[in-house]
Amino acid sequence: MNIMQPDNVIVKLRNVVVEASCGIHPWEQFPQRPNKLSIDVTLFAPLDKRRLKDFGYVDYDHIRTFLKSFPSRPHTPLLETLLDEIVDQCFVDKRVEACSVSILKLNIFNETEAAGVEVFRTRAQWK
Repeated sequence: MNIMQPDNVIVKLRNVVVEASCGIHPWEQFPQRPNKLSIDVTLFAPLDKRRLKDFGYVDYDHIRTFLKSFPSRPHTPLLETLLDEIVDQCFVDKRVEACSVSILKLNIFNETEAAGVEVFRTRAQWK
């Protein structure tokens, strides 16, 4: 799949802010002091010759529900673990051929607005 081809529908969840106990720094190890995370998810689904109104829709609600469960998760040392789990959710819809997921820890360091990781994955490489 060439995600830069013109015939894709691109579905986004932008700046979903949730709290989660995560991180490897000593001050992040306390469940009572969760990190505030900003999560962006972009889904790419190729369109065929149909018009978008006939394509249906790529449902992102299950991803949103998954993200909202983060405050009740046990401590997760690495953001990469969370990224992998979100990517799994992205590929639930069989039409999604690629996704981009970004997780930023907000206010983690005094000198920066946020720090985090981002990944771009294709279904073909994820399997």
